[in-house]
Amino acid sequence: MSLEYLLNDENEDEILAKVQEESLRHYRDFELPRMQNDSLGVSGRGPIDAGKSSGNHADPSETSVVLCTQVGGKAGALLYEGQEAKGFHLAAGTSYIYPTNFPIRQYQAAIVRSALFKNTLVSLPTGLGKTFIAAVVMYNFYRWFPRGKVVFMAPTRPLVAQQIKACYSIMGIPPDDTTEMTGIQAADVREKLWKEKRVFFLTPQVMANDLCSNTCPAELVKCLVIDEAHKAVKDYAYCQVVKSLSAANGIYRTLALSATPGNDINAVIQVIRNLNISCLEMRGEDSIDVAPYTHGKSVEQVVVDLSPELIRVKDDFMQVYERFARNLIENRALTSNIALLSKFQILKAMEKFRANPPRGMSASLIGSLVSDFTMCMTFAHALELMQIYGLRAFYRYLS
Repeated sequence: MSLEYLLNDENEDEILAKVQEESLRHYRDFELPRMQNDSLGVSGRGPIDAGKSSGNHADPSETSVVLCTQVGGKAGALLYEGQEAKGFHLAAGTSYIYPTNFPIRQYQAAIVRSALFKNTLVSLPTGLGKTFIAAVVMYNFYRWFPRGKVVFMAPTRPLVAQQIKACYSIMGIPPDDTTEMTGIQAADVREKLWKEKRVFFLTPQVMANDLCSNTCPAELVKCLVIDEAHKAVKDYAYCQVVKSLSAANGIYRTLALSATPGNDINAVIQVIRNLNISCLEMRGEDSIDVAPYTHGKSVEQVVVDLSPELIRVKDDFMQVYERFARNLIENRALTSNIALLSKFQILKAMEKFRANPPRGMSASLIGSLVSDFTMCMTFAHALELMQIYGLRAFYRYLS
């Protein structure tokens, strides 16, 4: 599947827009006539024809069937019950709320609108408001689906706790409807929370386990926010959660957040596929709509010389290091300036040597040189620790 196809596949993403249009039609053709009937004391189930008096009803054969349920009594809310957006609040769904008690940044407003109606991967540099975007999207799905569940996943518990505090301060989702779930909670406790609460902050491992055990009502999940989305590769728990929700035939919105979605285009495409993303919203510090909110950086390089004591220890250590490197240098398996080689560079040199050893070299010599490579990798790492962190880290590593 190509990236272009993924970005252009918007059939599912148009569902909420269509439901909003349906809600307006339902209000015009059904709710408004019903309220007029109630005020006039007229009973009946069909909508009033606009061209007739309030006492006459339209031909039932001309009315369309709308799948709706009413909650909270006669004056309660109407919820759409079609499979494509089950439980959608028809009145709340005519609009979305964006906070104006914070400075309005146009790039955030544009990304929020996109994320409300499309499965979106948001890539913003750290500190430019990914959590703000997530809080706004979560709050609107909290409004739109009164019986639905909104889930925020982060890879570690400290990140989960950090996001809870941020979301409270931004949009004020009622704390009584919110909970943090952890793996140390008993299964029956989490099952009760899934029934009673509506907004959940948890790690993907907990979510995956509860979906596997049917503790989490997959069909009620309406919004899934994924922090550090670049981790959604191979069989990471994020991927397991999305697969389980998709297998349950649920209709839900995905918002994925990451400062660095991937090291290359293939990694980004893998994240897009694994999370069913259809829209990319990517900004850098030099983006036109982001630049006004970033500050210039002044980087000054400070070179710190080694102390006389460290120089003495380094000189003694290099004598030992050179004894193990001598055979490698003589057999042209390693360069002579070993003090500048990193552990990774030595590893690559060893892999190259093992893949294509010199012609005519005996197996015993090859084995001896591979052992020397292994020792040199240890020495290179120890030398790096000494020069960066000092003698204590150097000593602990060699101990």
